[in-house]
Amino acid sequence: MSEGGGAGGIGPQGESIRRALRWLDDRVREEANPDRVKLVSEAARRFDLSPLEEDFLLASWVRAAR
Repeated sequence: MSEGGGAGGIGPQGESIRRALRWLDDRVREEANPDRVKLVSEAARRFDLSPLEEDFLLASWVRAAR
C-alpha cells in the first residue's frame, strides 16, 4: 500500500512528491552520508511516484546535493 497520492492515487495532485521530499529530507538528517540515488528509488516505491516524478527527484534533489 502506498503512502502518497501518486499518479493513480486518490490524493491531491503533487501530494505524493511533497510527501516523498519530506521523507527524503528526514532520511538525510538521520544518516551521516546517505546514498541519495537509493533513497530516491525507495521513495518512488514507497510513495507510488511516477517515473517522471522519480526523474525529477534525481535531477533536482540528488544532483543539487553534489
